[in-house]
Amino acid sequence: MPASRRIVHQVHSLEIGVSTRYEQHHLVVGRDRAQALFEDPALASVRVHIAAPGDPVRIIAPLDVVEPRSKGPAGGAFPGWMAPVNRKRGGDIHVLRGAAVLAAGFLPRNQEGLIDMSGPAAQLSPFGRTNNIVIEFDRADGASWQEAEIALRRGLLRVAVHLADAAVDAAPDAVEELAPPHRPGTPTGGLPRVGVITNLQTQGAFKDVFVYGRSMAGSLPTLFDPAEIEDGAVVSGQYGHPALRNPTYLHQNHPVIAELRARDGRDLHFAGVVLCPEPVQQGDKELVSTHAAWLCRAAGFDAAIVTKEGAGNADNDLMLKVDALEADGLTAVALYAEMSGADGTGPPLVAGPRRGAIVSTGNYDQRVALPAVERALGGTRLRIADADATAAVEVPTAAVLSALSPLGAGRLSCRPDEQQLAGLKLGATA
Repeated sequence: MPASRRIVHQVHSLEIGVSTRYEQHHLVVGRDRAQALFEDPALASVRVHIAAPGDPVRIIAPLDVVEPRSKGPAGGAFPGWMAPVNRKRGGDIHVLRGAAVLAAGFLPRNQEGLIDMSGPAAQLSPFGRTNNIVIEFDRADGASWQEAEIALRRGLLRVAVHLADAAVDAAPDAVEELAPPHRPGTPTGGLPRVGVITNLQTQGAFKDVFVYGRSMAGSLPTLFDPAEIEDGAVVSGQYGHPALRNPTYLHQNHPVIAELRARDGRDLHFAGVVLCPEPVQQGDKELVSTHAAWLCRAAGFDAAIVTKEGAGNADNDLMLKVDALEADGLTAVALYAEMSGADGTGPPLVAGPRRGAIVSTGNYDQRVALPAVERALGGTRLRIADADATAAVEVPTAAVLSALSPLGAGRLSCRPDEQQLAGLKLGATA
């Protein structure tokens, strides 16, 4: 299979225009063409907006987010949705870095969240820092919500490819080689072989993640080619827990895979990716966890970083995998958001492992004060705050899209509390 590469085209600004074009880091979105790509009997209408970093704009009820990507005239992006699975694999994929396409509005089982393009929440969500093409929509009379959701997903993927197609002939800003994982049995030079287990939610309509256009519900874990994830083989249809949500954009830019690739050959070898469902029944959870550990052992992993999607059920899946990996002799580290109460003093874990390690991605319950904005997209009321969508509000971090990303895309970090440190020093001298 030919080596995979990202051909990166930076987007620094965007506007809505007559036709789509990309030049000198500026993206023009052709309104008519973008709307036409959403044409479907389940949708009465769509409206195309833009929201750039720093704009006094709040996006209410964001759904999925997709990074514009294209494999050029031959196609091949988003296999299972936009391309056949049995296509030519590998090769180059063109990426509009700094741009994102997202839908916003009401869907059943969509736990309302938000993206602020300015203020403190803009620093928490990865999508407060992207140039966003925002799609508002109206469901057609007689169409089911599930039909409307499928139409939205297909439309987002079509627009993502259409926008990236505009840059295919432009000179790239960077060309990034995407080295494949090290095969079992290859010399390691004493470095550990570290991979990632990525759990995908599988709870039915509006709570599902798709691989090649299909839910993983009922499947066993599978060793997966990370180059296929680059091409968009993993697409989200999951709308629970905004701060813990992994939109398609984050799978396309999987932070753990990126970090393992960056450190490959320095202090570890990138061993590969295992995709797992998150079943509901306890017996199924235990089976999937045991099989995932066996698969990692068979693939020659020495250690695995375990990620999840959602909360509650997903926490149990995460910790069962850590326990299964450690019981099989592998080192396991889980990425996990705490639920520690607004002041951080509550019990942080819904479920905990018997062994292994946990890296916190932040506190789900911590409050954040958001200033008023001039404009809102996706709705006129922020129901979680019972306020006008543009009003100044205080919400938990849980409401900010992907702020506590279990894939590691968040920007929160630990730092010492200076007052507490001062008190400790005082106590020591006393």
